Amino acid sequence: MATTVREPAALRNPGTALDLAWVAAVRVNRPAAERRVQTLLAERSVHGPAQVGWLIRTVQCLDLTTLAGDDTPGFVRRLAAKARQPVPLDVLEGYGFSPGQVRVAAVCVYPRLVPVAREALEGSGVRVASVAAGFPAAQTSLSTRVAEVEDAVRAGADEVDVVVCRAHTIRGDWQALYEEVRAFREAAGSAYLKTILGTGELPSLRHVAQAALVCMMAGADFVKTSTGKEAVNATLPVGLVMVRQVREYYERTGFRVGFKPAGGIRTARQALEWLVLMREELGEEWARPDTFRLGASGLLLDVNRHLNDHLTGRSSPAHPSLR
Repeated sequence: MATTVREPAALRNPGTALDLAWVAAVRVNRPAAERRVQTLLAERSVHGPAQVGWLIRTVQCLDLTTLAGDDTPGFVRRLAAKARQPVPLDVLEGYGFSPGQVRVAAVCVYPRLVPVAREALEGSGVRVASVAAGFPAAQTSLSTRVAEVEDAVRAGADEVDVVVCRAHTIRGDWQALYEEVRAFREAAGSAYLKTILGTGELPSLRHVAQAALVCMMAGADFVKTSTGKEAVNATLPVGLVMVRQVREYYERTGFRVGFKPAGGIRTARQALEWLVLMREELGEEWARPDTFRLGASGLLLDVNRHLNDHLTGRSSPAHPSLR
């Protein structure tokens, strides 16, 4: 298929017809993918003063998340306050930023807490995201899962993180996966749709790549690795094959789709590795909140520690420098 890039690239992905020949042609060489990741980590790390800028970028790309069984409105309000000012004021001003200038991309909660998050974030510029579609296992009926998406949007969600049925991918039933995601996209309306593949439960990297491609064809705005509830969540080889599908989809259609790794990303070092992957595979302009998110709950604490260390010029033995 010829490459036809349409501008502006920021136009939302409308999806395409399901191209089964394109899906069947996807090939992934696992050893080569793993070597590429090792090379990136060895040769393309972020050093020195540039780390501060990328740590701030990490904060700006965060989907600050709480998906616990004991979530309460009070906890969500406290999380929203953190989302509004994720970096301590003295650290922020030390780097020349004004209050409110640095904020996270979104706060992600369960559907029943969307109205609470919406109210708490009013006027902040922070988006409200909700999980839906049978999160985290996708084991309810499609009609129930579509209704969950509609409910989340009615409650005020700007973005919906949906779980796709892993069984479709495992069986290679690409028509079923495509139709499922199209139904979610229609139910989401103007809200952005992030499709969670559950990559740790898929048989191979090729399955991961094919599922990501089908979700983009069906109109996904983001492809996401994991729910954070699987035994294996986001890994860099998985991320590599997903962002390469994102790149190919853009080259063929002209539409940008975002990428979101989620689950197990707890340290600033890990976050910088993901940003390096985005920068090297897709370009620095792709490593921004409109096309890159980090799904994490505990990452912000470590990022703030490193920002403070860079500002003060010291680090503790229990919290070694990234340098």
